[in-house]
Amino acid sequence: MAWFKRENKGIITTTEEKKEAPDGLWNKCPNCKKPLHQAELQENKYVCHYCNFHLRVGSKEYFEVLFDNNEFTELFANLTSGDPLNFNDNKPYTQRIIESQAKTGLKDAIRAGVGKIEGQDLVIACMDFAFIGGSMGSVVGEKIARSIDYSIKHKIPFLMISKSGGARMMEAAFSLMQMAKTSAKLALLSQAKIPYISLLTDPTTGGVTASYAMLGDINIAEPEALIGFAGPRVIKETIKKDLPKGFQTSEFVLEHGFLDFIVDRRAMKAKLGSFLKMMNN
Repeated sequence: MAWFKRENKGIITTTEEKKEAPDGLWNKCPNCKKPLHQAELQENKYVCHYCNFHLRVGSKEYFEVLFDNNEFTELFANLTSGDPLNFNDNKPYTQRIIESQAKTGLKDAIRAGVGKIEGQDLVIACMDFAFIGGSMGSVVGEKIARSIDYSIKHKIPFLMISKSGGARMMEAAFSLMQMAKTSAKLALLSQAKIPYISLLTDPTTGGVTASYAMLGDINIAEPEALIGFAGPRVIKETIKKDLPKGFQTSEFVLEHGFLDFIVDRRAMKAKLGSFLKMMNN
């Protein structure tokens, strides 16, 4: 017989009676591992209160942070990827697309919208890492191209928010051609003298970095974002040398002249608003 026995009702609780915290109420900082209340995290623009780590978020959150009152009109919402190569690795590409759409609620790895920031009109195209690693496929390139056409037609500045693992290999050359396609469209935007702002977030790698992500009139990044072409592990294995501390972070990239400045997400809207007002005047 046990030496201690709980008699009071409520101390011994059956599984059916246990109360669980609702899903999505709490989050955890990937950097300091401290618990973060979702409402407070949202109020703090998805930046950790304790260590100022910028959590990875998608287009929904960026639109919420940047657009005035979260009011915007989504552009080209119904574009979806085809399967030009009938690609199949451990599952058909078409099935992978369907599963990713069901899991994320997105049509592809990018959303575009037009609205106002600090009262200034702006077109934003934002990538979503949750959709097949934010990979750059035909839909991503097409949405960026159409967003640029919209900016030129309506004479509205364009903001590109990059968050990607690079080209989508399931589309092979069709994916790689988006680098040339988007770069050509940005040249037309430049000829029209319409501002292009590139915001690089964690991570921005591969063909995205090698094309539109680095072509902004101003290139901005969030703190401690991974920015580069190949990943640090691949580079280290290739050159057989240890890499410098902080290699490929936004701070390292800024120091070497590839960025104009780094902006905390909580100050991003005000910074962009000031830049747009300056350009419009």
